[in-house]
Amino acid sequence: MIKFQIIIKTLSGLEDALSCEIIKLGGSEVKKLKRAVKFLGDDKLLYLANLSLRTALRVLVPINEFEAHNQDELYEGIYNFPWEQIFTKEQTFAIESVVNSRNFNNSHYVSLKIKDAIVDRFREKYGSRPNINKINPDILIDAYIHNDSVSISLDSSGISLDKRGYRKFANEAPINEVLAAGIIEISGWNAEIDFYDPMSGSGTFAVEAALKACKIAPGKNRKFSFQNWPDYNYSLFSELKDRLQSEETVCSVGIFSRDIELKNLEIIALNAKNAGVSDCIDIKKEDFFTSKPIGASGSIFLNP
Repeated sequence: MIKFQIIIKTLSGLEDALSCEIIKLGGSEVKKLKRAVKFLGDDKLLYLANLSLRTALRVLVPINEFEAHNQDELYEGIYNFPWEQIFTKEQTFAIESVVNSRNFNNSHYVSLKIKDAIVDRFREKYGSRPNINKINPDILIDAYIHNDSVSISLDSSGISLDKRGYRKFANEAPINEVLAAGIIEISGWNAEIDFYDPMSGSGTFAVEAALKACKIAPGKNRKFSFQNWPDYNYSLFSELKDRLQSEETVCSVGIFSRDIELKNLEIIALNAKNAGVSDCIDIKKEDFFTSKPIGASGSIFLNP
């Protein structure tokens, strides 16, 4: 397969953990960036990254780079790119921009300018244009401007990867799924000793631990933007999903989820069920300050 550059966004402080995950996945020329990691991979790695990385937020594929010192140069750089090879006028799209430049100080304006250039190109070629869908677009375009440099990427993930799909219910201020998974990775917990989540809230720590212990790919039950790309390989994606499912295993350690609020226990149980790890998590009502360990050893993770 042809290799190309892939950039994966993550949370600040999780770059090392993400790099380790990418290396284990088979990525080459791995380089840490600020809140991101870039590497060389192919379609197989692109699909696997979305399906199985626990500390990734978005998986980007750069497609265009140029310099722009003003809005006209930005428009021209976008207009001259062959967008009709990326998606059709019948598909919807959206743009997310991050700007760190003396030339451009408004990310919303940049997104609008990029949108104008894309739809103008389609109108010129076909007499009609694709529509914007900010909620669930077929194609998600990522724009990053640093000083004079403009980088345009396709976001292969779509909805960010911390949205695993299992947490349909939450209490106040739940911890982000990627942050919870990242903390677990950094701790070195390897599913060989018991796991305690004594202030469980929505159960995110416990569920992420159970997914890791059972070797369940966090993205197995969701859809991705790359499935709308013209070169999407359905057979390869299905093969990879089947392989990942065959590698799932039974949890061999105790994962104990505790909370003092009964309503939280109901939320935890529902989220665990949605994630397919109900059998892995022991859920009970308990006050942390009067709690006692169950086994001889274990690791404690909490979001007080």
